[in-house]
Amino acid sequence: MDEKIAQLDHVGIATYDLEESSKFWEMIGLVQVHDDEIVEEQGVKVRYFSSPNGEKEQAKIELLEPLGEDTPIGNFLSKKGPGIQQLCIRVENIESLLEKLYDSGIELINRTPKKGSNGALIAFIHPRSTGGVLVELSEYN
Repeated sequence: MDEKIAQLDHVGIATYDLEESSKFWEMIGLVQVHDDEIVEEQGVKVRYFSSPNGEKEQAKIELLEPLGEDTPIGNFLSKKGPGIQQLCIRVENIESLLEKLYDSGIELINRTPKKGSNGALIAFIHPRSTGGVLVELSEYN
C-alpha cells in the first residue's frame, strides 16, 4: 500500500465579520497570507492567516464570513454562533480517498470533490464519522 501523506491545512472559524475577527489574529502576530476570496459555490468569503515566516505548507487559520443567511456558514452561525466550524486536512488524491472512506462506511457529506478556495478540491466528512468534528479534506493542484 502506498504511503499516504496527510497534514493539517487549516482550522476554519465561522465569523459574522472578517474585519472584526481579524483584529485578534493580527494582534498576536499572524499575517494575512492570501487576498480575501469569495467562494460562490460555498456561499462564503474567506481570509487566511499564518505566521509571518510561514511556508506555503504551514497550517493556517481560515476565517469564514457568510455571503448570506442561507449558506453553510450562515446556517452554522445561526445555530451555534461564531467559532470553530471545521478542521481541514490536506490529502493527496482526494477522489481515491473519498472512495476508500465511502467503501469503509465513513459518512460523507460530499461523495465527489467540489471547488474550494485557492484552487483546491474539497469534500466534507460528516461529524458522526469523525468523533463530532466536521472534517474537510482538500487537495491542491
